[in-house]
Amino acid sequence: MSNSTNDAKKQVEYFMQGLIRRNPGELEFHQAVEEVAETLMPFIMENDRYKNAQILERMTEPDRVIIFRVSWEDDNGNIRVNRAWRVQFNNSIGPYKGGLRFHPTVTLSVLKFLGFEQVFKNSLTGLPMGGAKGGANFNPKGKSDREVMRFCQSLMIELHRHIGEDTDVPAGDIGVGGREISYLFGQYKRLSNRFVGTLTGKGLAFGGSLIRTEATGYGAAYFMENMLNHSGSSINGKTVAVSGSGNVALYCIEKVTQLGGKVVTASDSSGFIHDPDGIDSEKLAWLRDLKEVRRGRIHEYTEKFESAEFHKDKRPWGVKVDLAFPCATQNELNGDEAKQLVDNGVTGVAEGANMPSTLEAIRIFLEAKVKFAPAKAANAGGVAVSGLEQSQNALRIAWSAEEVEGRLKNIMAEIHSQCLKYGDDGNGFVNYVKGANLAGFVKVADAMIAYGVV
Repeated sequence: MSNSTNDAKKQVEYFMQGLIRRNPGELEFHQAVEEVAETLMPFIMENDRYKNAQILERMTEPDRVIIFRVSWEDDNGNIRVNRAWRVQFNNSIGPYKGGLRFHPTVTLSVLKFLGFEQVFKNSLTGLPMGGAKGGANFNPKGKSDREVMRFCQSLMIELHRHIGEDTDVPAGDIGVGGREISYLFGQYKRLSNRFVGTLTGKGLAFGGSLIRTEATGYGAAYFMENMLNHSGSSINGKTVAVSGSGNVALYCIEKVTQLGGKVVTASDSSGFIHDPDGIDSEKLAWLRDLKEVRRGRIHEYTEKFESAEFHKDKRPWGVKVDLAFPCATQNELNGDEAKQLVDNGVTGVAEGANMPSTLEAIRIFLEAKVKFAPAKAANAGGVAVSGLEQSQNALRIAWSAEEVEGRLKNIMAEIHSQCLKYGDDGNGFVNYVKGANLAGFVKVADAMIAYGVV
């Protein structure tokens, strides 16, 4: 190991000690920052303008964190109380932009990790968007529509003070779909007496964009296709594992299938199904109805399609495939599973979910020279189309599905080009983690330096 590598490693350790001391117990946030710091530190040490301006220290401290109580009444007349947050991380290149998540596991640590990642992801899209994230420890599952409505309206009474089309533009995330965004936007409109694009992911009848629902899954597939095309290959003919069965997974399966791949897995929290014959368009339509309409469990797929097997309480990473798309949740792919994928001959991994691979798993993929696309690059399609929704709202127009998807495809290709610029080692291997981190960092860092010490 060279002296410069040793110095960078020591500097990362020193930096992380300070970050952990300032943010105790926030494990998800620590993990997200460490992954970025490992690739950025050598670059920063070679560039005094970033080092002297303490840019990484400033970028890992949110501009502000808003924490507030949400009181609401359930259908039985009981008063319920939840906690909500909005982490406005960095607005150096545009208004804050990032989703809202409703889930019992939501904590400040989770939202800070997501907001920090969002800064880089939004920078990579090339659109003028800063990074933020928010949410509440509210569980919409099992709640009636009216309960969800009352919760969303109560939350917006406080949140509306801190957002706006030129300030902060929230969107959906886990637990926040079209229903929740509609309630939130309706209350925002009522409180502010303005109809503007302050939230994205809206219904098509009131300012939403075509392809927004599909965007994250489509974008992950397009990014994988770009990686493979760069090395003279493609998705066509490849066997593919996808985890999850939510929006991202379903539309990733759809686009991978359209590009000629054969997807053989899908999952939910109860386990995964393996269908060696592939999840074709007919099976996918049935699966979409199961998960989006009937709210069923993944094992029901095997009752409908005899070619499939259900593996209870397991994840799909032991199946022999060419390509893998973790599209379920954070830290769903660990070091042992990464080694299993590598041993089974996987050549490409694209993260559809946010931070689904552990640090150990990422290191194993990179050491094995697997084409590995980190979430900040591979799943940027969702926020990219959210940005396009903002543009359509500002212009008071609506683009066709073909135009939006064409723009999405071009954005994913441009993100891939930026990753090549900073991640190509010159010997035929591209470190997309390094490429994405550096490309996202430079744009934001240059803006921060231009503003002075603020």
